[in-house]
Amino acid sequence: MLDKTNKGDKKRIGAINNYNCRSYTAKNNNINTNLKTKPYCSDCVCFSGGKTLSAKQIEQITDLKVFNHHIYEFKKGIRTLILTTEKSKHKDVIKERLEHEKIDYVIHDVDDHKINVFFGEKPCVDVVKTLNPKLSEHTPQEDFMLGILLGYDKVKQCERYLNFRERAKQKWSQ
Repeated sequence: MLDKTNKGDKKRIGAINNYNCRSYTAKNNNINTNLKTKPYCSDCVCFSGGKTLSAKQIEQITDLKVFNHHIYEFKKGIRTLILTTEKSKHKDVIKERLEHEKIDYVIHDVDDHKINVFFGEKPCVDVVKTLNPKLSEHTPQEDFMLGILLGYDKVKQCERYLNFRERAKQKWSQ
């Protein structure tokens, strides 16, 4: 039991408990919430099932919590295309997970520290591959298509497209 933990530790443990890939949490596919810190390893958390996670692994699980939830939503059929921005340092882990799950994807670098990960149904990902990788440089049509593919409100996307197109016209007429 974690009696003397700070809020940060409890938050990380909560992320581990909510992590979708059960192989990280306990044996026999049962999540064990009875966690304890090993006395000889200040940056490891041990599950009573014997699985020990390093501080780096805990950070990775915490950082990729939203990414893992998006995979859950995709597998349940809630979304056909997902866009998530993640830390670049997790790029290899993200690729490995998507390939393991046999999910089509494309990854674009945002800057030195962030990546945009698009994943979902193959036809949707194939369309994303045809678009400009820099979201801020999309044409009004590209922006509209991507918004619709991501499941944004259709009427609001139409309004956004019309506003975007009008601003583009004004920009070019100057």
